[in-house]
Amino acid sequence: MSTPSSPENNYDPAGSTQMFRAFVEEEPPQQAAASAAGGSKAGVIIGVIAAVVVVAVVAWFALS
Repeated sequence: MSTPSSPENNYDPAGSTQMFRAFVEEEPPQQAAASAAGGSKAGVIIGVIAAVVVVAVVAWFALS
């Protein structure tokens, strides 16, 4: 009696090793990541300042 052929029986360890090496050798785009992080950080700071100003204006009108 023969065993049925299935994808589990055709495991290629060299294929996964090659994919891992390609993943490790990839260099991330550092300049793009740095500029995106800087832009989002500035946006958060501006948003927080705007929220503080809005709360201060609302408090001013509520107390006067």
